[in-house]
Amino acid sequence: MLASSPSFSCASTSSPSLYSSGNVFTGFIPIRKVTGAPVCTRLVRKDRSTLKVTCRRRAQERVIEEESSQMAEINKQSFKVSSGETSPLGVSQVDKGINFALFSHNATSVTLCLSLPHSDKDVVELVLDPSINKTGDTWHICVEDLPLGNVLYGYRVDGPGEWNQGHRFDSSILLLDPYAKLVKGRSVFGDSNQKFAQFYGTYDFESSPFDWGDGYNFPNIPEKDLVIYEMNVRAFTADESSGIDPSIAGSYLGLIEKIPHLLDLGINAVELLPVFEFDELELQRRPNPRDHMVNTWGYSTVNFFAPMSRYASGEGDPIKASKEFKEMVKALHSAGIEVILDVVYNHTNEADDKYPYTTSFRGIDNKIYYMLDSNNQLLNYSGCGNTLNCNHPVVMELILDSLKHWVTEYHVDGFRFDLASVLCRDTDGSPLGAPPLIRAIAKDSVLSRCKIIAEPWDCGGLYLVGKFPNWDRWAEWNGMYRDDVRRFIKGDGGMKGSFATRVSGSSDLYQVNQRKPYHGVNFIIAHDGFTLRDLVTYNSKHNEANGEGGNDGCNDNYSWNCGSEGETGDAHIKSLRVRQMKNFHLALMISQGTPMMLMGDEYGHTRYGNNNSYGHDTALNNFQWKELDAKKQNHFRFFSELIKFRHSHHVLKHENFLSKGEITWHEDNWDNPESKFLAFTLHDGVSGQDVYAAFNAHDYFVKALIPLPPSGKQWFRVADTNIESPDDFVKEGVAGVAETYNVAPFSSILLKSM
Repeated sequence: MLASSPSFSCASTSSPSLYSSGNVFTGFIPIRKVTGAPVCTRLVRKDRSTLKVTCRRRAQERVIEEESSQMAEINKQSFKVSSGETSPLGVSQVDKGINFALFSHNATSVTLCLSLPHSDKDVVELVLDPSINKTGDTWHICVEDLPLGNVLYGYRVDGPGEWNQGHRFDSSILLLDPYAKLVKGRSVFGDSNQKFAQFYGTYDFESSPFDWGDGYNFPNIPEKDLVIYEMNVRAFTADESSGIDPSIAGSYLGLIEKIPHLLDLGINAVELLPVFEFDELELQRRPNPRDHMVNTWGYSTVNFFAPMSRYASGEGDPIKASKEFKEMVKALHSAGIEVILDVVYNHTNEADDKYPYTTSFRGIDNKIYYMLDSNNQLLNYSGCGNTLNCNHPVVMELILDSLKHWVTEYHVDGFRFDLASVLCRDTDGSPLGAPPLIRAIAKDSVLSRCKIIAEPWDCGGLYLVGKFPNWDRWAEWNGMYRDDVRRFIKGDGGMKGSFATRVSGSSDLYQVNQRKPYHGVNFIIAHDGFTLRDLVTYNSKHNEANGEGGNDGCNDNYSWNCGSEGETGDAHIKSLRVRQMKNFHLALMISQGTPMMLMGDEYGHTRYGNNNSYGHDTALNNFQWKELDAKKQNHFRFFSELIKFRHSHHVLKHENFLSKGEITWHEDNWDNPESKFLAFTLHDGVSGQDVYAAFNAHDYFVKALIPLPPSGKQWFRVADTNIESPDDFVKEGVAGVAETYNVAPFSSILLKSM
């Protein structure tokens, strides 16, 4: 039940509206405090020059001399309030009104700030009385007669001021509720005129529930059958070459328009770069070498529950963003495509102690939400200035609540956890053998149908590839697959054994307990690093456009430019690069495990050697649809047909690790570091549809002895990366494969028995 308390007489302000044009207001006007008199009602006059404050002490009432002259104006708007409920955190609709609940262990005062829609009395501040509105560490209040939607809200929180004790309280700053389900920020993506825009919580209890449809079903694709496409929602359709209506370009609805392309390509899962509300203009708040950039990748989380509002169509609107995100998920599911979210629980947008940017967690309870060192300064295992205190019980609950919200409210199918090793650290930063959060995610019933994928490293050196705590549930980005395959295909010596291990499922990493080959997510290219085309075009990164003198981005790319750095007109080099891209894709698609490719690699997207392009909201990152059209009948066709070949051949996606009878290595030269040729056959013991693959990373032809096909079958050539399109891939197969096959330099072949 809601305990009643005296009505708050609430003064509305005429300070700049939270609904002001462009949403560039950076916070509520600071309220003058009266020493020794806890504030319960507040008023700021239109001219901002005179502060009128009505105060009440719990033990001894004290009325300042300004009170009597202001009572009439204060009574113009009054809310009936009650103490409220402690749960759930955030905003909820209850019988008596709208309930607000906020956790803070160390706060000494909390003020709820409200702005009502279509009102000239813009800001209302309700000071919570800790004797009535606090239970344990939760501050709570129920406000009656509030509208059921379009109310903007935030909190002012005060507490101990000692930085050397780890506190970062500042009551002059309006703070975003960590549990806000919708966030109102700037209205236009990347608009530098709004770079200081405030982020507000809001809610919507008046819209009808989203209609998922009577025939709606989750795809529920087995993990062994996944082919993941890593992509950026905005970059997918932001370029005018997408040809879609500008009002939906770069939006959730824009992605829906291009689902036919995803189906044509053959993928069945998208892994979306961050779609939680993030601050794309974090680099522009102060002069610095990167202040020309826009964080288009999204690794700057503001809130863990709200969809990115500026990915809505038209101007950014949180309610519309929520609805359109659901429409996108529904459309993808209808097409048989699962939705995996790249989630960033390792840090937030609030930066470091040198250049702090307090928007939420930091000002609500810094000591709880962030890892601190022995001097109570922020630890930085994320490389972004702060590290979320993931295994603190309160933060762990926040993360679990966030994940379950995205599953129940938005129907997402899984999560890829950015820098997941951070989630394996204790509150002091030390590694944990059995991290409570990782276990809780693995065991949670709501998350049981979800794919959960770790990026098993962090910026503090905790490298857990093959060793990530998993409870037989967690999959991992297989960084060793990326490195070993890159090195073998480009011709490094001594890599044949490692290459064989990777394409056969990385049993050295994952064959333990009940783990499966699909728990290794195989990738050669991801969003950070070179694109596939740049991998075969550049020996070194070219990140000058990032403003850091080329010092950012990874130096160990295991790339090869095939004879000339950058773009060239040399026909031989260009041909070799095309061949190498096909070699990489062929290796990826015939490997045991879960393959993942990067958006744009299906046509050969280039970032011109920039391997850290997070800050470019331009063609450097944006999908180039005209380039796709130009490559549709060659490069794209090869990539698409290989994906579909994988789908139709179960020997490429075993549920369990390969036994001796399921693979034959045609090799007697394992110990020779100069050997760069590998061939093997995957056996189909049921239908006899064996698959043979050979990879030649030498700079000369290798005459391969082709094994006998299964009884009553013959070999057909499906792919040869040395042959020009369209004969480089023939899905029906080309008959007439002889006892030997001359495999060209830096090329690969694929045969099937029929």
